[in-house]
Amino acid sequence: MPDKPSVLFVCVHNAGRSQMAAAWLTHLAGDRVEVRSAGSNPGDAVNPAAVEAMAEVGIDISAETPKILTVDAVKESDVCITMGCGDTCPVFPGKRYLDWTLDDPAGQGVEAVRPIRDEIKKRVEVLIQEIAPEKTA
Repeated sequence: MPDKPSVLFVCVHNAGRSQMAAAWLTHLAGDRVEVRSAGSNPGDAVNPAAVEAMAEVGIDISAETPKILTVDAVKESDVCITMGCGDTCPVFPGKRYLDWTLDDPAGQGVEAVRPIRDEIKKRVEVLIQEIAPEKTA
């Protein structure tokens, strides 16, 4: 793993789970990790319930926009984490692939999105310890 690993979060619409995961990783790891997110079939906008759920924990994702998954995004990432998009993510040798099974927040209210947000945070915290732990002096 390079000094600054790159992580790509992928879900179908890039409007909920992958946006929350990217925001958590950016928030918790800071500049120790390069963060991307994308969707195999991106939506028009980030899920308002995901925006609200993240705002509740002090993270603003309201300016984010869904992005299309590209082969280059996968090639440029050290770790690719899929969340419900199955086999649409291209596979390249030397990359680490994880599949996080998480409920889809699409069409859900903020009450249903909160547990998804919290589960994503737990998984991101574990990921950080694996790929970019804080260096101690």
